[in-house]
Amino acid sequence: MSKRIIIAGGGTGGHIFPAIAIANALKRIDTSIEILFVGAKGKMEMEKVPQAGYKIEGLDIAGFNRSSLIKNISLPFKLVKSFLQVRTIVKNFHPDAIIGVGGYSSFPVLRFGQAKKIPTFIHESNSFAGKSNMLLGKKATKVFVASDGMEKFFPKEKIVVTGNPVRANISQSVVTRTQGIKFFSLNENKKTVFAVGGSLGAKSINEAISKHLDELLDVGLQLIWQTGKLFAEPARKGVRGKSSVWVGDFINQMDCAYAAADIVISRAGAMAIAELCVAKKPVLFVPYPYAAEDHQTVNAKNLVSKNAALMVRDDEALDKIVPMIIDLARDENKQNELKQNIGRLAIADADKRIAEEVLKLIQ
Repeated sequence: MSKRIIIAGGGTGGHIFPAIAIANALKRIDTSIEILFVGAKGKMEMEKVPQAGYKIEGLDIAGFNRSSLIKNISLPFKLVKSFLQVRTIVKNFHPDAIIGVGGYSSFPVLRFGQAKKIPTFIHESNSFAGKSNMLLGKKATKVFVASDGMEKFFPKEKIVVTGNPVRANISQSVVTRTQGIKFFSLNENKKTVFAVGGSLGAKSINEAISKHLDELLDVGLQLIWQTGKLFAEPARKGVRGKSSVWVGDFINQMDCAYAAADIVISRAGAMAIAELCVAKKPVLFVPYPYAAEDHQTVNAKNLVSKNAALMVRDDEALDKIVPMIIDLARDENKQNELKQNIGRLAIADADKRIAEEVLKLIQ
């Protein structure tokens, strides 16, 4: 009889795309596997998962709002409601295993699964584990992590170091630089900077580029700029009449963006780092300073210490990003050095490792 697996979580691309990569890897091993995603209503996964060809159920759940305590009044009711929804989903689907990829919708699903003695697996992408994953890790069957040293968060015997799953269209990309440049209607003879602030955009990166855009273009560079939804409109207005810039709120064809890019400006989320290692790109990281335990700064410093990336602090980004990028664009030796060193850290088959481990333990 074919196996049935629930994959729970989401909220940002950093959770959703690895989840889809794991689902695809499971399907490559056994096409008869039935997969159901569970996410949070109104979040990005409700759109991206069906686009990838999978069914998803949405929960009425929200995370704790740190900026407005009044908004948390309904939280206990939402939690109770989401547990009732999870109970119905699990009862109807009869999963053989549940995989949690992070994001607050994963918590009630894995918690319920553990109470029902269903094998549960966690994928923790960051070097600092999230609080809900740490709670769930105690009863999880296995915990998949990106790097060594996670024993301070999870029981040692449950940890499997797999790396972070990278979307297949990036890890197995055959897009050439010429094709990438053409996709964004840019000039093949110019060096291309790709600015990306994660799936939701990055305020400091957007503001730095907006302020210093002319300086970037005046030295002969061109730009692919993923702004996130909030900044898309002002960015589009700011680049009118400038042919050396492509602007969009979100890029579905990231393989084309990485292929076109000579230099990247990025947040330092775990998934962005995994992709940049595989794509072998010289990168300037601008870590998001409000990430839990400031883990993005930890992530970025780890690469800087290996001479595999450059970094600028978020509060210094406004006037430092563009001059640093111009300097890097002029220094071919530094670009090659960063490329080689970041490429050495790549793990291209994390999705396969996770899928094989899950299936081995639920036979």
